[in-house]
Amino acid sequence: MDLQPTPAIGPVKQFKATCSVVMLGCPKNLVDTERMLGLLYSAGYKPVPHPEGADLVVLSTCAFLASARQEAYQVIEEMLEHKRRGQIRAVMVVGCLPQWEKEVLLARYPEVDQFLGVFARDEIVEAADRILAGQSQPQLRLAPPPAQAAQELGRVRITLPHVGYLKIAEGCNRRCSFCLIPQIRGPYRSKTIDQILQEAQELAADGVQELILIAQDTSAYGRDLAQGHSLLPELLRQLDQLEAIRWIRLMYLYPVGIDQELIQTIASARKILPYLDLPLQHISDPILQRMNRLVDRRQTEQLLERLRQEIPRLVIRTTLMVGFPGETEAHFQELIHFVQHQRFERLGVFAFSPEPGTSAAQMPQQIPEPVRQTRRQRLLQVQQKIAFAYNEAQVGKVLQVLIDQQVPGQAHAWIGRTYADAPEIDGVVYVTGQNLRPGQIVPCEIVAAQGYDLIGVAIEETEDLIPPNRGRKNHLKFPT
Repeated sequence: MDLQPTPAIGPVKQFKATCSVVMLGCPKNLVDTERMLGLLYSAGYKPVPHPEGADLVVLSTCAFLASARQEAYQVIEEMLEHKRRGQIRAVMVVGCLPQWEKEVLLARYPEVDQFLGVFARDEIVEAADRILAGQSQPQLRLAPPPAQAAQELGRVRITLPHVGYLKIAEGCNRRCSFCLIPQIRGPYRSKTIDQILQEAQELAADGVQELILIAQDTSAYGRDLAQGHSLLPELLRQLDQLEAIRWIRLMYLYPVGIDQELIQTIASARKILPYLDLPLQHISDPILQRMNRLVDRRQTEQLLERLRQEIPRLVIRTTLMVGFPGETEAHFQELIHFVQHQRFERLGVFAFSPEPGTSAAQMPQQIPEPVRQTRRQRLLQVQQKIAFAYNEAQVGKVLQVLIDQQVPGQAHAWIGRTYADAPEIDGVVYVTGQNLRPGQIVPCEIVAAQGYDLIGVAIEETEDLIPPNRGRKNHLKFPT
């Protein structure tokens, strides 16, 4: 884990305390966490990789699903146990969980030194100073959503050094009936293009090769700044000119709002990967209506056809939800047939979770939990065959692979990803090669498929990228 500050943070002559972070949740939460770590670093808090022995532990939380909240409760208990043993001086819980549960969380965990909501993150230094000076009582600090999205410069990044997430907007204006995000993070607010370019340049100066654009609804970027007109194509055109960035990846695109200008921009760009994360949730019209997705099956299929036709080598990742209230076996079979026909290269499946505070949790015809989980497994089994077949089709090809890290204990074995693989979400490529390094993009001959992963051999980069002898065998052992 990289715990070095970006170049925007100046040197700190002397540290007054140590801090460690436990990050839970999505990449949007990760960016918030890196910003808070940057503020702490600038104020003299030295980041350390492990909680044990730290003066301050910051637990950055998610509240999107019951499972995420349960995970956060468990980690809070673990950190408090360290505190009781004298291994940690103070524990701070920040992010979506305090924002959502408010005083309920404060009453449940009175030993936590400070709770900070999502929009109180800039108060973290003041709170930390008071805690370590013995001047703070357990309390909850919240703030309303700001009128404009805050810029996230001066971060201490905790990702791979060559991978950087850039949040282009905050909040969400969609009202999907199953989702808490608008209630937690407020309405949609875009950063300006200039703000985003400044952040991207800072990340590039810090060695980022793969820039990953995120928002709750990426395709809505700029509509709040330009009277309903999307600024995403213009933003992408400008980011595409940054010389130091090699790959630009788009995540969390809502199907409504993807227009012809955006498709053409992606198709013609130099650095924007032909990889689109496009959560569809379902395909049956009655379920889409109950989800309040504002799109129907016909529109979805037309969009997918346009994307496939106009963006060469396109890989689509989608997310689907099963067991939504009112989903019959016929609706579920419709979803299965849709997946079999579309053959998504990447697909994740969630079982519906009735979250208190959402309209979906109050809907009639709730599906029993065992049925929801069974349907999830059935759909995953369908997708597994498709994903494995896609990987088998890559064998024999020469693909560009971004090297992430070395295989522990093996001098010439590396773990990397193709453009079709988002970090920590999709599969990887196990690469045999000499003189490789993390952050390097190398041509690799794919010699085998191993479930969701690939095995490749790095080849000498020549003008024609001619692969070496295809009959060579790989003698290294890779994780199964």
